[in-house]
Amino acid sequence: MTLLIFLHFLLLGLRVIDCTADTWRRCTDMLPLDLLSFVLERDTSKLVPGVNMKQAGGVRGVSFSSPHTSMSFPSSQLLVNCDLFPKQFSIVVTLKVSSSAPKRNEYIFSLTEPKKGEKTGVDEEEEDNNKGDILERGVSGKEQHGNREEERRVKSNEEPGRVILGLRFSKNRLHFLLKGHRGVVDHWVFRGTRLDDNQWHTLLLVVGSHHVRLTVDCNSPLEIVPSGPFPPDLNIQGARFHIGSRGRWKGLYSGLLRQLVLVPGLDATHYICPSSDPQLAVLSVPPLLSDLSVIESEGDSHVTSYVTEERVSVGTERLCSKTLQGQMWFNPLSKGLYLCDGTVWITVLEDHKRLDYVSEHQVLPTRSETHDIEVFQLPGLGMMAAMAHRSASGSAVYLWSNAGFQLYQNISTYEALAWRHFSIGKKVYLVVSNSGGGPDKHKQTENDFSVIYKWSKRRKLFVRFQTLQTHCARDWEAFQINKQTYLAVANHRQGDTNHTIDSVIYRWNRLTKSFEVHQMLRTSGAYDWEFFTVGPYHFLVVANAFDGVTTSVDSVIYVWVNGSFQVFQTIKTFCATDWEMFQIGSRVFLVVANGHRLQGNGPSQYAINSTIYELDLIGQLFVRFQDIVTYSAVDWEFFSLGEEYFLVVANSFNGESYSLNSVVYRWQGYEGFVPVHWLPTIGCSDWEFFSSKGESYLIYSSAKAPLAKIFKLKTY
Repeated sequence: MTLLIFLHFLLLGLRVIDCTADTWRRCTDMLPLDLLSFVLERDTSKLVPGVNMKQAGGVRGVSFSSPHTSMSFPSSQLLVNCDLFPKQFSIVVTLKVSSSAPKRNEYIFSLTEPKKGEKTGVDEEEEDNNKGDILERGVSGKEQHGNREEERRVKSNEEPGRVILGLRFSKNRLHFLLKGHRGVVDHWVFRGTRLDDNQWHTLLLVVGSHHVRLTVDCNSPLEIVPSGPFPPDLNIQGARFHIGSRGRWKGLYSGLLRQLVLVPGLDATHYICPSSDPQLAVLSVPPLLSDLSVIESEGDSHVTSYVTEERVSVGTERLCSKTLQGQMWFNPLSKGLYLCDGTVWITVLEDHKRLDYVSEHQVLPTRSETHDIEVFQLPGLGMMAAMAHRSASGSAVYLWSNAGFQLYQNISTYEALAWRHFSIGKKVYLVVSNSGGGPDKHKQTENDFSVIYKWSKRRKLFVRFQTLQTHCARDWEAFQINKQTYLAVANHRQGDTNHTIDSVIYRWNRLTKSFEVHQMLRTSGAYDWEFFTVGPYHFLVVANAFDGVTTSVDSVIYVWVNGSFQVFQTIKTFCATDWEMFQIGSRVFLVVANGHRLQGNGPSQYAINSTIYELDLIGQLFVRFQDIVTYSAVDWEFFSLGEEYFLVVANSFNGESYSLNSVVYRWQGYEGFVPVHWLPTIGCSDWEFFSSKGESYLIYSSAKAPLAKIFKLKTY
């Protein structure tokens, strides 16, 4: 049942987020968002601060000793690439409230606005007694089994937690809060829900456009029909989720919490009800809470024995720890069944796959942070890697040996941003993008220069060959059309503010033995070029990142027509930093790395969708195929092992930290790309795949630490 639910939501998750008539995007048709797992599984080897794990009636839950910041996170990390909360949604909660719980209001979870100064208004405990401050809008409904549903409206300045949405209880009442029109917070109160009976209960709250419905333990639902419609455009920019609180001590939840899931855009009733165990009906329970059950001895209430549950968790890769000892885990991606021994997962059953695992091969110290790596084969010498170092003291070229990359040549560069290798006949070249302006950069405010180096067979070094004027060039692309060699430079900006400028296509002149301007193309904060060929057609796509006001700009795909590039298609992107073209069989794909969303002086959103597009040969355009959540992505790398296909993304920043996982995705046919490996990175700026002597490797560069790291791909 759980696996079927997972597959159903996975298919829904491939659908595109709806857009409103303007630039706001509504969160809808997304996978269920397991809020509790999101905060508990950041490090499964230990509980997060302010959280204790307890067991009651053979069932695990967590309690909260403080409103620690680890139990709070920006909504944009889960509700990605959208600004407006869904019109319809469901909330699934499994909790246990003691009969001796205090009478005060306690928050199960809340979604709050960003702080805008000092709090105002009255305390929540005073709300029920301060009748003059409550605007009654009438009783909407019904008397069912002694339960009374009630609707109330509270003035916005009386909600000191700045709540946009929340769920809380006080003794035998359950409160649902939603920010309504003109900033007024609406309350819907379900009385007599009898949650404080020291038993586990599963609550399902379904919010539609004209109703609020509560189901407790899969019993008959209680429904409220508001006197007015819900606000259609609930803005959540800058909002934060708080689990077990509203971000402060007051209102801290004192019971046990086992399950907390937000389902955007759907009524989740049919996914958990009916249930063989309705008080513990499951949509998504954190693995940390689902591994062991406790049987209390009838003769001695103090004697507790542990037995392994028959329950098997289903999901993607997770850490094995002492708290998960005895847990069985089925990975649908590898079709493997595993048992946690307290330290590692022991294979019970596993389907044969070519890619086994990824291991660290080399940590390469570099002279400074690195923006880009170019790995290439030099005939007669071997595998080399040119690294664009941030330092004004220069960059370096490394040579591969069995032990890893070793320093081969230092090259003078000035805050280098990118390298590109290319060949003309038997001659080998490297071109570097300099952004620092050189040793006299204090005399230059707008003009940088990039340098082409040529391989000298006699000196066995790269030597300066030609200098080209560029403007904070972020990338070079080399390609050939009709036996002519071209270079495309992505000029990012001229000066500090002018981002809408010309990027340049250069053509090799066989007579002068130099590159000359062939075509100018207008770009907006250009970050990357990608050239590719489909049949007889040649394409060039630019990643436009910023136009001086917003990162929501069009990136452009060009097609070669009669000796020059013409616009073929435009695609809306958000600080696009990279395009990667790849083919699987006869299918042609383009994937974009979206860096972040920025509009004017508003806050940046770093957790957003990067998108894979597929070429529709009949419609003759690229159409959206799959969205993947990324964190300020700056690069995609496609590679294959045997008959398996992979993408790895460079996640660089999540809004709070540069230390986060970059992810390897595997092609699963109809399902698209699914995550299979999580690689720890620090400010990841680039990934490169390469092979040597039958072995395969991935190398990444760091823009925040003076190192590069090489991973070996273990296959069998």
